Amino acid sequence: MEERDFNRYDFDSEYARGTLTLNQYMVQTFGWMFVGLTITFLLAAALALTGGVYYMFSIPYIMPILLIAELVVVLVMSAGILERSVGATRTLFAVYSVLNGVVFSVYFVAFEVVNLIFIFGLTALFFGGFALYGRFAKTDLSRLRPLLIGGLIFLVLAGLATMFIDLSALEQIICMVGIVVFLCFTAYDVQKIKANYEYFCGDGELLQKASVFSALQLYLDFINLFLYLLRFLGKNSRN
Repeated sequence: MEERDFNRYDFDSEYARGTLTLNQYMVQTFGWMFVGLTITFLLAAALALTGGVYYMFSIPYIMPILLIAELVVVLVMSAGILERSVGATRTLFAVYSVLNGVVFSVYFVAFEVVNLIFIFGLTALFFGGFALYGRFAKTDLSRLRPLLIGGLIFLVLAGLATMFIDLSALEQIICMVGIVVFLCFTAYDVQKIKANYEYFCGDGELLQKASVFSALQLYLDFINLFLYLLRFLGKNSRN
């Protein structure tokens, strides 16, 4: 039998060994990301409009509790993906979206809704452009991983430093780094979807679970890009 030689980053939907083509798999993955974003933003808006946000954040230590809960959900999703069912993986993703919706309700109070909509649209535009690049790039974007991890470490350290010292003079620079890092992560994570499809195509259940996990990664890319754009462009739009 002739052995097919191909570049794992240079194949299209005709390279499908199952009933799900690459294009269909990508649509499914982005669909789950969209579901997560919809849950988050609709819940955040509902809590802000009904005043539930004030009740939620009157609970002592609610913010660190929510952040720890989000971290736990992500770790659980990452650790047991092989043993967990597809339904449980989807449920964890929905739970994470709900938790983040509670956190995001603060932004609907702190910023004008029209500004949030504008930043959301801008985020979608930038995200979509880099997602398309990741989809059709013929080169291996994994070589960017060390730089992306370095940028992520810088952002985490900068975030921790702001708790103790005033870094307002560097705010714009930090935001620009965050925007660049998560735009590049978007292209990188979209290309990983192609690699996952090629790798898991023979196992339908693993392919479905990888789809949900990839959707979580894209969701986090979008959310973080939104937040850094909001900080960069929305400083003067506070109520």
